Amino acid sequence: MDLVANLDRVRDRIAVAGGDPERVRILAVTKGHGVDAVRAALAAGLADIGEDRAQALVAKASELGDTGELGDEFPRWHFIGQLQRNKVRQIAHLVQLWQSVDRFQLGEEISKRAPGANVLVEVNLTDDPARGGTQPGLVPGLVDGLRDLGLHVGGLMAVGPVAPPDQVRGGFRQVRELADRLGLPERSMGMSDDLELAVQEGSTMVRVGTALFGRR
Repeated sequence: MDLVANLDRVRDRIAVAGGDPERVRILAVTKGHGVDAVRAALAAGLADIGEDRAQALVAKASELGDTGELGDEFPRWHFIGQLQRNKVRQIAHLVQLWQSVDRFQLGEEISKRAPGANVLVEVNLTDDPARGGTQPGLVPGLVDGLRDLGLHVGGLMAVGPVAPPDQVRGGFRQVRELADRLGLPERSMGMSDDLELAVQEGSTMVRVGTALFGRR
C-alpha cells in the first residue's frame, strides 16, 4: 500500500470534480484495518480518523496512547457508525466529532457523557429503516432538539444510496439544500466510490477508506 500515492489520487479526484483539495476535508476511514493504518494516515498528514465500532476505536486509541510514539500528533477521532446508547460512555472521552447522530435519545446520552460535543445529524436517503439516519423531514426538529441539549450541531452527514448516479446525486443535493436551509456549514457526504458526485453537490468532507487503504 502506497498511502501517499493513494492520497494524491484522492485529492486529484476532488480537484477534477471541481472541489478544492485544501478545503474539502478527507476523513481517513480505518474501520476494518489495523492500527498501522492509523499510523500511516497520521504520517501522511491525515489527522481526521473515522471508525464505526466503539470497541475498535477504543482498542486503537489505547494502543497508540500506550506506546507514546505519536507525541502530540494524536488522531481526531470521528465516530461514523450506528451507535447504541450504552456504547457512548466507552468512547465519549475520545470522539471529537459524532457524525452519525440520528435520534434524540442518542443525543441525550452524548450530552450526558460529553457536554457540548460536536455532532452531525445523519440523514437517511433511502426508504430502508434498517439504514442509519433520520428521514429528511425530521431533520430540522432533531437539530433543534440536539441544540437544546447543549450540543454543537455543525452540519449533516449522509451515506449515498446504492442506486444509479442520478439518484445518488439527487440525494446529496437534498442534503446540501437541507443544510443550507438550516444554516449548517458542514456536509459530510461521499465515500471512495461516489466522492465526485458528493463534491459536485457541495460536500465539505469525504469519508475515504478503500481508496486510501485498499479493500479490507
